Amino acid sequence: MVVGLVNLALLALLGSQLLTPAQNQSNAGSSPLIGHPAPDFTLAVLSTHAGAASKMHLADLKGKPIVLNFWASWCDPCKHEAPLLQAMWRSAQSQGVIFLGVDFQDTRSAGLNFLQTYGITYPNVADDTGSTAINYGVTGVPETFFLDRHGVIVSKVIGELTAQTMQRNLQLLAH
Repeated sequence: MVVGLVNLALLALLGSQLLTPAQNQSNAGSSPLIGHPAPDFTLAVLSTHAGAASKMHLADLKGKPIVLNFWASWCDPCKHEAPLLQAMWRSAQSQGVIFLGVDFQDTRSAGLNFLQTYGITYPNVADDTGSTAINYGVTGVPETFFLDRHGVIVSKVIGELTAQTMQRNLQLLAH
């Protein structure tokens, strides 16, 4: 009888793990880019502000740690993590950390609407051709890369970010 209960408990645990959607589990992603300089890019700025720069060049941000988040307006996990990213941006901004969103596989109007809906104030760019996402090996959204002051990728997170995952990766950038 005890063996039967143990087996039942193990089966229930296994079942709950199988039924948990992968998109809600943030995990460290392996990438051949980790430990190497981030691929450079110049992309159109996605902004509703008049007078905003029309293009952003990643190399211009060298010398500052960067949180580079690939997202799309139609992506549910991106919607869920948007308030967290905005809150973390507000707190990390004073420490010199740059947050940069990369809208990809999206329309400009949908991307702008997303930024407005979620009150995103950190810089965002549009990867209209998808070439930047390809250069980073992005396989879906959201994916987030953490770049140190030298422009080297120190970490990658596949899927929706959590506060714990953000804190852990921001600490990596502090070193």
